[in-house]
Amino acid sequence: MGEIRQGTLRQRIKVEWQRNGFYGIARKILRRIKGEPPEPPIPAWNVLTYKEKKVQKQTVFSKQYRFSILVPLYNTPLHFLKEMVESVAEQTYGEWELCLADGSDEGHQEVGDWCRAYAAKESRVRYRKLEENKGISENTNACMEMATGDFIALFDHDDLLTPDALFEAMRVLERNTQIDVIYTDEDKINEDSTVYSEPHFKSDFNLDLLRSNNYICHFFIVKRGIVEKVGGLRTEYNGSQDYDFIFRCVEQAQAVYHIPKVLYHWRMHSASTAANPESKMYCYDAGKRAIEAHLKRMHVEGEVFMTEHLGFYRVKYPVKGEPLISIIIPNKDEASTLDVCLRSIHERSTYKNYEIIVVENNSTNPDTFAYYDTLKKYPNLRIVEWLDAFHYPKINHFGISFAKGEYLILLNNDTEIITPDWMEELLSHCQRAEVGITGSKLYYPDDKIQHAGVIIGLGGIAGHAFSCQDRKDPGYFARAILQQDLSAVTAACFMVSRKVYEEVGGMEEQLQVAFNDVDFCLKVRDRGYLVVYNPNVELYHYESKSRGLEDTPRKHARFEREVNFMKARWGKVLEKGDPYYNPNLTLVRGDFSPK
Repeated sequence: MGEIRQGTLRQRIKVEWQRNGFYGIARKILRRIKGEPPEPPIPAWNVLTYKEKKVQKQTVFSKQYRFSILVPLYNTPLHFLKEMVESVAEQTYGEWELCLADGSDEGHQEVGDWCRAYAAKESRVRYRKLEENKGISENTNACMEMATGDFIALFDHDDLLTPDALFEAMRVLERNTQIDVIYTDEDKINEDSTVYSEPHFKSDFNLDLLRSNNYICHFFIVKRGIVEKVGGLRTEYNGSQDYDFIFRCVEQAQAVYHIPKVLYHWRMHSASTAANPESKMYCYDAGKRAIEAHLKRMHVEGEVFMTEHLGFYRVKYPVKGEPLISIIIPNKDEASTLDVCLRSIHERSTYKNYEIIVVENNSTNPDTFAYYDTLKKYPNLRIVEWLDAFHYPKINHFGISFAKGEYLILLNNDTEIITPDWMEELLSHCQRAEVGITGSKLYYPDDKIQHAGVIIGLGGIAGHAFSCQDRKDPGYFARAILQQDLSAVTAACFMVSRKVYEEVGGMEEQLQVAFNDVDFCLKVRDRGYLVVYNPNVELYHYESKSRGLEDTPRKHARFEREVNFMKARWGKVLEKGDPYYNPNLTLVRGDFSPK
C-alpha cells in the first residue's frame, strides 16, 4: 500500500479540532510533554467529532434512565483499568454508575488503591473489595448487588467503550420504551491501545445464529426487571457465563434491539480469548451447555454439537414422524442434467417417504421424451406437462397442484445432492412452528460457493451471500457455515410446508423469472415466520456463473418490470436494509466486507 499522507500542519490541526476541540488538542500536547504514550487513533468506522460530542452532552431526553455498568476486577493491569474507567467517565450521556467488585489478590493492592482514589472524586464510581475471588460470575453478581440503575450493562475490566455508547442506547430507548435488551457492534483493540481491528458488524436479533454462536457478545444492556426475573450469572457456565445470561435475558425480553454501530472495543492480549481462542477451551464446553440449557427452557428438542471452528456450534433438530415430501422439478430439454439430479436423489437420500414431480415444459428434443420413458421404473416419480411458456411461479404452482406431500421442496433440475440426509435436515427446521422456509448451501462445479443465503439490497434488489468464495471459507465471522435466520434463500433448493405455501398464496406470478423466490421469502417473513439458512444441506448447482444476464431487449424489459415490482412492493424493506445484514457492510459485493 502507498503511504498515507497526513497533509499540512494546518489541515491536521483542523481535523483534530473537528474531532476533539480545544481541550482535546491541549490534552494531546500535555500527554506529549509528560512523555505519556499517545491516545489511540479513532477507527474509521467510529469517528465521533467534537461537535457531535458537544451536541450529545447537551441533549435532554424525556426520561433519564440510569445505566449500571458492571465490571468484575481481578488483578487488572493498572493501565488497562485506567483506560477502562476513563472510557466510562467520557460518556456523552451522564446518567450512569460504574460498579466495580474487586476480587484481586494481595499482590495487586494497587487496583483497590487506585479505585478508591478515583471513587473519592467521582461519585458515580462505586467500588467494593471482595473478601475473596469467587470467579467471574460471582464477582459480577457482586457488582449487580451494588447496582441501582434502570438498565444493567456487562463490561470487561480491560475493554473500552466509545464515548457515545450510552447516548446511543438512550436514543433507542427514547424512541421505544418496550425495548428490554440492547446490543451493539464491536471491534478489537490491541494491548497498547494503538490498533483497532476486526470490526464485527452484526445481524439484528437472529435466534438461529445465536444458537450457533454468541454473536451478541458486547456491548450487552438489559432492563433491570429482566435481570431480577432471570437472576444473575451462573458459576456452572464460567467461561461462557455471558452466553448463558444472554440466552436467559432474550428469552424473557419483549423486544431486543441491535444498534449497528461499533460502541465497544474488545481488548486483545496474550491471555484473552479474543486474541487466543485456544487459551480457554473450557469456555467452549460451557457455551455448548448454555445452548442445551436454553433449548431445554424453551421446550425445544435438539442436540448441540461443537464444530471444528471454536466457539461455533450446530443444533441438530429431530425429525418428527415421516411425513410425505413432494419434490417439484421443472425441466425442458435437459435429459442428462435431470438424470444427474434424479440419480443423486434416489441413490443418496436417506429419507424414503418422498415423491418427485417433474414438470415438463415444452421440450422439443426426442431424447428428452425417451429419457422420460426410462423414469417409469420409479414408482414415486410423476411427469406432468406444463404447455404454456416458461414462467417459474406458474410452473411450480402447477406441479404443486399434483403434489400429495405435507412438505414441498422446490428444486432446480441442474442440481446434484451432496448431503445424504438433506431432506431430514430441511424437514427438521420446517417442522419447527416458527419456521416457514429452510434453505440450503449451493456450490458451482469448481467448489466455489454459488449460494449461502440471500442479502436484501445487494446489487440493488437482492443477491447471493459469499458467491464465488471457496467452499471451505467460513466467511465473515463464520456466517457462511452457520445455521441462521435470513431474509431470503434461493428456490434452487428450499423446503416449505404446504400450509405456509398456501397461507401466503404461493409465488408471485408477476415475477416470471427474477426475484420470485426472494418475494416469496419476504411474504413468508411478513407473516411472522423465520427463513432458515441451513449450510448442512449441500448441493452442486451446475448453472453457469454467467447465467442470467439480461442480454436481449425483451429480457431487459422484463427484468426492469420485475425490479420495479420489487421496489414498489418491498420499498420500505429495501430502504431500511436487510435486518440480517448490517448498514456498515457493502451492498456491492456479497462478501460482508465493510463499506
